[in-house]
Amino acid sequence: MSARIAILGTGRMGSAIAQCLAGFEPTLWNRTRFRAEQVGVGRVAATPADAARDADIVILSLTGADAVRAALAGPDGALTATHGQLFIEMSTSGPAVLEEVATQLRASGSSLIDAPIMGAPAVVLRGAAAILAGGASDDVARARPVLELLGEVRHVGPLGSGARLKLVANSMLGVVITAAAELQVAGEAAGLDGEQVFWVLARLAPVLEMRRAGYLQRCHQPTLFAVRDLLKDLDLALELFDQSGVDSPLTSIARTIVGEAAVQGPDLDITAVITRYPPPPPR
Repeated sequence: MSARIAILGTGRMGSAIAQCLAGFEPTLWNRTRFRAEQVGVGRVAATPADAARDADIVILSLTGADAVRAALAGPDGALTATHGQLFIEMSTSGPAVLEEVATQLRASGSSLIDAPIMGAPAVVLRGAAAILAGGASDDVARARPVLELLGEVRHVGPLGSGARLKLVANSMLGVVITAAAELQVAGEAAGLDGEQVFWVLARLAPVLEMRRAGYLQRCHQPTLFAVRDLLKDLDLALELFDQSGVDSPLTSIARTIVGEAAVQGPDLDITAVITRYPPPPPR
């Protein structure tokens, strides 16, 4: 496939996406230009409009709904350069912003799908992530050859379905991460070897394995997924669940624990939730 690609946002995930798509020589933009230059891929644009102007596909990998709006709006925003492109919203920004953005894009003949990623940047770099694509079938098909370089693409429904499903996924992650932290400390306090406790937990929840150091050495860097980002996602999830009339006590508890960890170390990896539990006394 030959396509000109722009990527707006080169944080941890955006940088991984850019590296996977290096063969397209993408145009990159980031609010802090140095972060885009550090990726070492393609061309770095001065503004979102400059990045999007010559692109066929524009990928957004930003920190949330406000960052998405900021990259699109204003005299230098990507909306000023739209002309029939396909926009792929890969941020975890919630479903509310999508219809707003889609309406703005339709005015110029452009289209939008949401395609949030399940998997850490390291998983994306291996091409092993799961991509939750929501949108019209033709638009998802147009994006598929690009997205399949990142991992398995699953068309999960109309626009917004990917965003909603990602909130379900990250709520599950929040519950698992916080439960594992509690049980790791509880098992050690009960006199069990920490390695054996973690082995059992990771056997039941394999997603924990990549975070072994966080649970066993209480080492929460490098950051695979920042506490503040999980907190943002849990807030979005609880808003969605509340609007849907669903009782979600486990997600609420996880949100409280993640919030407490965010006060102490918002940029640490989410395994820092274990700091909520005091270490067991020496036996």
